[in-house]
Order: sequence, then structure tokens, then C-alpha cells
Amino acid sequence: MEHMDFSHPYFGVFVLFIVTTVSFIGTTVLARLASRALARLDTEKLKLTIYECGPEVTKQPNKISAQFYLFALLFILFDVEIIFMFPWAIDFKLLGWFGFVEMILFIILLAIGFIYAWKKGALEWHSIK
Repeated sequence: MEHMDFSHPYFGVFVLFIVTTVSFIGTTVLARLASRALARLDTEKLKLTIYECGPEVTKQPNKISAQFYLFALLFILFDVEIIFMFPWAIDFKLLGWFGFVEMILFIILLAIGFIYAWKKGALEWHSIK
């Protein structure tokens, strides 16, 4: 087994990384155990009680459409891909024709993904009835 070099410039960073990781995992496990031990299990009654002078609480079925999730996912997907165009625009002259062709291919791939989502009906809004 080789001798460990404690004088390496990044040894302190490595030790801090290990201590931070162990502390994070330990704190997370401790918080989970404490919350399970101390939490009240009969909160359903409490949630359905009247708060001050408010109206009677009624349970409603969850009617949130998955369409919201799909729109958000497509927005993030295309938004992140568009962000990749900014570094290209800054170095456009340096990249020359190779960079131009690469960006055209990138835009074509974006368009194919957009058309695919459109044809699959991901951009159509379905009302909840």
C-alpha cells in the first residue's frame, strides 16, 4: 500500500468534501428519524376542522391535469436547448462554416422534436370535465 501524501494541495478539499457528505447524510437521516418519531399521525381530522370562522371544509378530488406537467417539461427542454445557441452566437466568427453547419443541424433537430411533440398532441390543451 502506498504512503498517503498529506501535503498535496487538494488534500484539504478532499477532507472537507468527505466531512460535508457525511454531515449531510447524517443530518438527513437524523431529521427523518426525528420527524417520524415526533409527527402526529392523526392529522386528517385536524385538516378537516374549521379554521376560526371559515366555511366547512369539503374534500375535492384531485383534478390537476398531466397536461401542466407536459407543458412544463417541453418548455424546459426547448428552453435549455435554446440556451446552447448563445455561446455559438458569441463565437460565430471563430467557428466559421463548421460552426454554422453544426448550428443548422442543431436547429433541424430542435424542429424535428417540436414537430414530433406537435403531431403527438402534446401542445393541444385538453379541458377537464
